[in-house]
Amino acid sequence: MTTTTLSVIGVGYLGAVHAASMAELGHEVIGLDIDAERVAALQAGIPPFHEPGFADILARGLATGRLRFTTDYADLAGAEVHFLGLGTPQRADGFGADLSHLETAVDALAEVLPSRSGAPTLVVGKSTVPAGTARLLRERLAHLDGVQLVWNPEFLREGFAVQDTLDPDRLVYGVHDPEDAAAEQAIEMLDGVYARILEKQPPRLVMGYEAAELVKTSANAFLATKISFINAVSEMCEVTGADVTDVARAVGMDDRIGAKFLRAGVGFGGGCLPKDLRAFIASAEEHGVGEALGFLREVDAINDRRRGRVVELARELLGDLHGRRVTVLGAAFKPDSDDVRDSPALDVATRLRAAGAEVTVTDPEGLENARPRMEELAELEPDLDTALQGAELTVLLTEWSQYRELDPARAAALVTAPRMIDGRNVLDPQHWRAAGWTLRSLGRADALPAPRPAATDQSGASEAVTGEAGAGEAWTGETRTGESRARPEGARASAARPAEPVPALV
Repeated sequence: MTTTTLSVIGVGYLGAVHAASMAELGHEVIGLDIDAERVAALQAGIPPFHEPGFADILARGLATGRLRFTTDYADLAGAEVHFLGLGTPQRADGFGADLSHLETAVDALAEVLPSRSGAPTLVVGKSTVPAGTARLLRERLAHLDGVQLVWNPEFLREGFAVQDTLDPDRLVYGVHDPEDAAAEQAIEMLDGVYARILEKQPPRLVMGYEAAELVKTSANAFLATKISFINAVSEMCEVTGADVTDVARAVGMDDRIGAKFLRAGVGFGGGCLPKDLRAFIASAEEHGVGEALGFLREVDAINDRRRGRVVELARELLGDLHGRRVTVLGAAFKPDSDDVRDSPALDVATRLRAAGAEVTVTDPEGLENARPRMEELAELEPDLDTALQGAELTVLLTEWSQYRELDPARAAALVTAPRMIDGRNVLDPQHWRAAGWTLRSLGRADALPAPRPAATDQSGASEAVTGEAGAGEAWTGETRTGESRARPEGARASAARPAEPVPALV
């Protein structure tokens, strides 16, 4: 493999992982950011965020001398390849993506590229952007000899970002014209950067700029849609007496659909899916096809309703929430991350506080990032046992393993009242109820729906329609008395299935 000198501009979550991963592949890498504190921390080997495996590859890259960080664009002048890893947050005035960070970086880079004297230079976009962005950025570089732009979207899952960078399930290259000779040179240069990855033979797809941009935005919108679809079904389950986990398990066995992202709960969050979904809606409207993607607004609305439903359940369990002590398990938007951007857990905690509850939030990694937003609204307690003490209601909203594996008997000894809302459907209801807990879950009704009007046979006698539970059987939503409804294939009854980890979101 030929060693390439490359830069990564923007060393937030995406860029820092990419920079360290490229050094891990053997390249000479310079990471740039205008945030001097972040640059200093990375140069000192201090990860500015929690991501499994990142600290190790960061330390190795620094130790070998292949990785360094700077705030000065002049330090990038000698690099052959430049990756753009800048954020594209939601605009303050609407749903659209704010491209200002990306545009500013491209303009600053363009000022130092003439020192290359026309030598082949590749600029590679990694950021998630609306269709048409790459072509506009290419125009900002058009006056520079030897410079080519490729759009190479990332498909990282937080909690698996290092793995997904070094062993991706596909590589997408967007070029201005796949048939052009200059594009072939750009593809060859990027292949050289990814040579060790390509040895594993992942699919490598070459297409136009707009297609590459739409691959990423479409993937995120589809994942959000799948999550909101099962959450919409969970609303039906609650009013009909069905168990959404039974429905999702059976639906997911259809290989045309698949089981991933079919776990009902409090919905999606983070720094990608919500803002990318909204940017996709805005982009469609700007291109005159807003009606075609109008359903994505309901995807977003369903996601918000699930958060509100948790507060409704809290009221059903406690009545007036004023002064009641509620402990929220989770601050990060997903486990194995400290990212609290658009976190469902923090959103629900904020709503509970607005309703008058005294809220304690605990999380193994996300509390420091939550502090600026939550410090005046909730008590932030890193120790799980301390957080549980005195709770009148416990709400599980981020499915960290320590919460999924919590011993219900031990937890019951800590709280004031054993009441639990499982906002991720990861707890075993039978196990928790046997330990004395009142457990409510999203998409799992606690009582049969009201019976339909009596049917009358030909003799005029009325026959009550009683639903699934037979006369005299106590309905709990998840189980009949003494019988699990989550049955293995071919079995009439069994012990409840253990909770499965939720597949990681985009």
